[in-house]
Amino acid sequence: MLAAYRDDTFFLSRALPVLVALAAIYGLLSLLSIPINAVVLAIVLMVVFCLIKIPVAVSLVSAALLGGMHAQMAFPDILQVLNDNLLSGAQVGMTYIMVGAFAVALSRSGVLDWVAQKMARSLNRESVHVRKQVKWMLFILFIVASLLSQNLIPVHIAFIPVLIPPLLGLMNRLQMDRRAIACILACGISASYLLLPFGFGAIYLNEILLENFNTVGAASGFVATASMAPKAMFFPVMGILAGMLVAVFITYRKPRIYTESPKQETATSTDQENIEIGIQPLIFTALAVIVVLLFQMYFDSLFIGAMIGFMILGFSGIYRWRAQDDVFTQGVRLMAEIAVIITIASSFGAVLTATGDIDPLVASAAQMLGDNKLFGAVMMLVVGLFITIGFGDSFASVPILAPIYIPLCVALGFSPLATLAMLGASAALGDAGSPASTLTLGATAGLNADGQHDHIKDSVIPTFFHANIGMLLFTLVAVVWLLG
Repeated sequence: MLAAYRDDTFFLSRALPVLVALAAIYGLLSLLSIPINAVVLAIVLMVVFCLIKIPVAVSLVSAALLGGMHAQMAFPDILQVLNDNLLSGAQVGMTYIMVGAFAVALSRSGVLDWVAQKMARSLNRESVHVRKQVKWMLFILFIVASLLSQNLIPVHIAFIPVLIPPLLGLMNRLQMDRRAIACILACGISASYLLLPFGFGAIYLNEILLENFNTVGAASGFVATASMAPKAMFFPVMGILAGMLVAVFITYRKPRIYTESPKQETATSTDQENIEIGIQPLIFTALAVIVVLLFQMYFDSLFIGAMIGFMILGFSGIYRWRAQDDVFTQGVRLMAEIAVIITIASSFGAVLTATGDIDPLVASAAQMLGDNKLFGAVMMLVVGLFITIGFGDSFASVPILAPIYIPLCVALGFSPLATLAMLGASAALGDAGSPASTLTLGATAGLNADGQHDHIKDSVIPTFFHANIGMLLFTLVAVVWLLG
């Protein structure tokens, strides 16, 4: 153990100097009596802790404690806020675990293995044209799966750890850069729920964005209908998709070499036994998917829908009845880390709110705006980006931003449609690119199945730049010149 510690120079060469520098900067600002916003401090600390390889869950709790203490909150009060909000986060976390169990059961149908084998065998033809064809088939598969996961088959990010690992060997042979795949997954999922009013999109656009807009905007005479939400979010979503295209065609288009494990070599071998799929598994798989969709649409319970879907697949004979515990356990393992981080992220966001420094952060930005539409839009988007990175959840950011942003947009002369776009985009900025976001966590869960994909360097940073910069630029153009 001691030898291993001595060989690992990362802590001494990188992590420790960063921590010392942070402490020095904080001390200097305190000595100079320069005010530090507790929300800004907590979010910066959380991001930095993640960058120096501290686990995301530990980073969230540590940053919440330090941010709360900076805001003069008593330590027992901080712990109370953390504990009180674990319950709401745990509800979402348990839903992800059940969805993970359903996804593992779904994978037992053999459909994904069959697709991977067919693609791998076509790759064995020594033809550059065929290899490019397979590569673009994979890109299209990931895009379609990302879009459907929020609307038609609302399993959110649970499909990623099921779909991606069987295809890693094939991706390795094609030398596909996994950072491009992370951007496709994050941008595709974001675009789907931000634009299409079905499944998770119906929750974000209708139940959260429109509800908060109409409630707060009523005092200013602003009223929005259900048809306005997709129109308002069209340009921000086009920015996300533009960022995805930049990642695929420019930033990460060059080949990247990964080590192929013996298991992956076997999976892509032509000598592997041919996989056949029967009619019965296909029928029961389709039935299970339909049940999950119906429960999400009509009963607003993805948890129960996923549970019944899991039971249908168990009765179907796709896998042994005695293997149910094993399948469920695999689902728990699949989503456990994500569920834990989501649970803690809920408490982290609650501590940020309890500090009382969110309103001053937004208000200080408002004081700098004057009557300049462009500058005002930039400041609102940047503040929204910063807040959402801390929460890791665009759904939770809308209620925080609405009471400040809507009156501010009215004062600057924005139209109702431009205001709706500003609010929706500001809350969504940072969802792709936050270390605690389900989008980046899901991408890492699938792409790091063989230990060759780093959460921060290969998921968080690439998705942050490609999803957020495009969205920010397109939103600016839309709200200032096209919709304003």
